[in-house]
Amino acid sequence: MYIFSAQNITKNYAAHTALKNVSIDVPEQSIFGLLGPNGAGKTSLIRIINQITAPDEGELFFAGEKLQPHHISLIGYLPEERGLYKKMKVGEQALYLAQLKGVSKSDALKKLKYWFEKFDILDWWNKKVEELSKGMQQKIQFIVTILHEPKLLIFDEPFSGFDPINVNLLKEEILNLKKNGATIIFSTHNMSSVEELCDNIALINKSYKILDGKVHEIKNTYKANIFEIGYHTQDIDFEKILPESFKLNSVVKQNGISKATIKIPLTASTNDLIQNVISKIELVSFNEILPTMNDIFIQKVNEQKHIA
Repeated sequence: MYIFSAQNITKNYAAHTALKNVSIDVPEQSIFGLLGPNGAGKTSLIRIINQITAPDEGELFFAGEKLQPHHISLIGYLPEERGLYKKMKVGEQALYLAQLKGVSKSDALKKLKYWFEKFDILDWWNKKVEELSKGMQQKIQFIVTILHEPKLLIFDEPFSGFDPINVNLLKEEILNLKKNGATIIFSTHNMSSVEELCDNIALINKSYKILDGKVHEIKNTYKANIFEIGYHTQDIDFEKILPESFKLNSVVKQNGISKATIKIPLTASTNDLIQNVISKIELVSFNEILPTMNDIFIQKVNEQKHIA
């Protein structure tokens, strides 16, 4: 089941088209990566999902129903541009924002204490927001975004400004939210986070969706028949033992192990590669090199440039 679907969404601003016939389906209890360069249209789609703006064309569905104003209470949104009241005390503000989301004061206090202790920020309850670091403020906004336990969470660049320790803390909590039933739309430029967290992605560029699907299926689709062979270092000219149609990309030696990266033709099999080298080396490892999401991202964006 899809928790959210957008069908043929188009959004125009004056002479600028932000989205053109964009469709996405977000499976329930999954992490969905919404990717694209700056200005691609991601934020426009996020604003439409949150009903901040409306599409010019297309339809939106939440849990099988047409998206309606009452669905807002089932959505949590952490925007890239943070917005806390600088002069308010941290606890007072968190409590206020939780109640705006429909959480009772007693429940909000209980839940906020739990999360403040978990994020080790309870000592900041009576401090003013302006006294907190950017990272601390982001923790507060993360907490108030998830406190009402929405079915759909939208995180726009959630790791911006965090050090590696707190990035890992947030990643762990995002995975826990998914495990406990939430669905997450995750917008980011960090492709390593996409590979680590996302089940599905959609890539938007210049207002068009140019790629979507399951992360592992996309990586398999764009693989280039490149393999890495690890072997105990020997004086061997790898190019001489490979068939002419095979291409040696590189050989790296480290701690007595050599790793050769080889591209084989589409007509060849992995058995063909192994049979050509196995009698000449002491094999240690054999792996297929799949493209990273960053590689695929750059490839697809560049392809669209050439088409344009």
